[in-house]
Amino acid sequence: MRTPFRLSMLWRCAPAVSLVASLVSTVPAHAQTAAAAPAPAEAAGCPAILQHTFPRLQDEKPQSLCQYSGKVVLVVNTASFCGFTPQYKGLESLDMKYRSRGLVVLGFPSNDFAQESGSNKEIADFCESTFGVKFPMFAKSSVRGTDANPLFKQLAQASGTTPKWNFYKYLIGRDGKVVQAWSSMTAPDENGFVSVIEKQLGPN
Repeated sequence: MRTPFRLSMLWRCAPAVSLVASLVSTVPAHAQTAAAAPAPAEAAGCPAILQHTFPRLQDEKPQSLCQYSGKVVLVVNTASFCGFTPQYKGLESLDMKYRSRGLVVLGFPSNDFAQESGSNKEIADFCESTFGVKFPMFAKSSVRGTDANPLFKQLAQASGTTPKWNFYKYLIGRDGKVVQAWSSMTAPDENGFVSVIEKQLGPN
């Protein structure tokens, strides 16, 4: 069982601050790799970027991303032992607040930055018990480089940027186009960030 997150662990993510502080907070749009495969025939009306199937975090059963067609999708690479880990709470609040309007947050744990060493079960238990995470999360995978899972390869190609650290954020519109990407420094409740999401969701 994963021990609860403590602020004393922020030092483990210290390199992130110096690495991403110089980044612009928004970037305009222009396993251990988890097993992934193209979504099945149901993908006929599914945007290409969602035509993937990944194991769910909690039980490793395959789940097609095509079920999120027509929604505004926020994709985030996550980690349990990082200074940005408390963003889980904000992401859960964001998902709950805008779910009825068509937003879904998708979490992809990754050990690419050496801050997610646990098993899928340990990660799932930690997220639920520490931050009450209910939004969909998928099995641990790579999110950058040649080993990146296929979704993140497409996100990198479409946005022109790859995750520089944990809690990088990509927003996909209802039409399946990548709208924008944000660095780890962007908090889930930041006004500019939320306003872009609200614009994609449309009138309440």
